[in-house]
Amino acid sequence: MPKKLRVGWFSFSCCGDSTIIFTELWNDHYKEWAKSIEFKAFSSFQKKEEISDLDVSFVEGAIASKEQEDKLIKIRSVSQKLVAIGACAVMGLPGGQRNNFDAKTIEEISPILMRFNYNQKVKKISEIVAVDEVVPGCPMDENIFLLLINKYLGEFGII
Repeated sequence: MPKKLRVGWFSFSCCGDSTIIFTELWNDHYKEWAKSIEFKAFSSFQKKEEISDLDVSFVEGAIASKEQEDKLIKIRSVSQKLVAIGACAVMGLPGGQRNNFDAKTIEEISPILMRFNYNQKVKKISEIVAVDEVVPGCPMDENIFLLLINKYLGEFGII
């Protein structure tokens, strides 16, 4: 069986627009990528989520809770490369806009933060783990993403 790039795609606090862009890219490149990419974790494509032995993890969204932070740390620990995908992951915004709310607004939303066990501050990915590459944009810049996929397919000896 030919070697495949072991990939995880993870989405945290954001609207999921980069996941939609990736799904469209998958449709466009299916014939070539199906032969060279194995999804170990991608909840939009499959029910199982195997967070282990990943070549590349793509992480979309900002981190809003301790639970998300713990999962991100686990993802980083089992990934050879980690790529921050989209503005929320790269800059923490717009997903972290509540970091800039005034005291009155924070007080108003505090019951929601407590109910869902959210942190007081939303963080970008690089505030928690080392990031190897970034794909900016909201949604992500698909041209940069395509360059990275091809780079990693070569780097990991797939093509």
